Amino acid sequence: MAELEIGRHCAVQHCGQLGMNLGGVGTDFLPFVCDECSGTYCLEHRSKDAHGCSGVCLRKEPVKSEGTSPYNCTYKSCKAKELLPVICPYCEKHFCLGHRHQSEHDCEKQEVPKSHFVVTQQVVKETVAKKAIPPKKGRKGAKNNETAAKVALMKLKLHAVGVGSIPQNERVYFQVFLPRGSKEKSKPMFFCSKWSIGKMVDNAASLLNLRNDNNILTSKKLRLCHSESGSVLPMDHTLELWMTSTDCPLNNGGTIILEYLDNDCVTLESTNSYTD
Repeated sequence: MAELEIGRHCAVQHCGQLGMNLGGVGTDFLPFVCDECSGTYCLEHRSKDAHGCSGVCLRKEPVKSEGTSPYNCTYKSCKAKELLPVICPYCEKHFCLGHRHQSEHDCEKQEVPKSHFVVTQQVVKETVAKKAIPPKKGRKGAKNNETAAKVALMKLKLHAVGVGSIPQNERVYFQVFLPRGSKEKSKPMFFCSKWSIGKMVDNAASLLNLRNDNNILTSKKLRLCHSESGSVLPMDHTLELWMTSTDCPLNNGGTIILEYLDNDCVTLESTNSYTD
């Protein structure tokens, strides 16, 4: 984090602190500029965690001079304003910090997720075979599977943990398999269908007390993986998009995997050790 000239406001919404005192112990030397998003912050919010750094460059155009109007968020009826420009690199529109991600402002340039990962056919076949439910005598296999899926979803709902403020019609339930070495093998959870994969990971880590070093460059990252294909789900994709995808969709009442992976890892070697 580098120090620049004195006298700019903190870019965190509802803070806007301006450092004016230049002497004495404990003085806040403002501003501090973030190496990732280039935003200007006070001493309290200079760390990436403190200002919720997105990694998206906030300063794609010159900062407005003192006395000019702030930058208005262009998302629907949002009235939020920012002291620095927060520009989506895809649609190139202004947004507040709360709507800066593609999934949070319904970006017109956001693509439907596609599978970019290659998984061996053998791993997929083994996983599908293990999850297949043999039909009972006197009943159709498809109907039997559908009934079993409904029963599994009902059981998940009885014990699932999640944020209570999520509306019932936006809740999606999963059996979440925890990283290798965890005390528990899995945990039933629910998430908001509007959330990004990154927000799901942060929420799960917080509720389950899992180590989350995703903001540390050199550390292994906590990632969400598809339980059937083993694919690492992109952090900026939404859960809703993956549920409507025709290529290995996520299903309400299904399973997902949390695991610590290297930065360049795009797939788990095998999902059998989780679902056995």
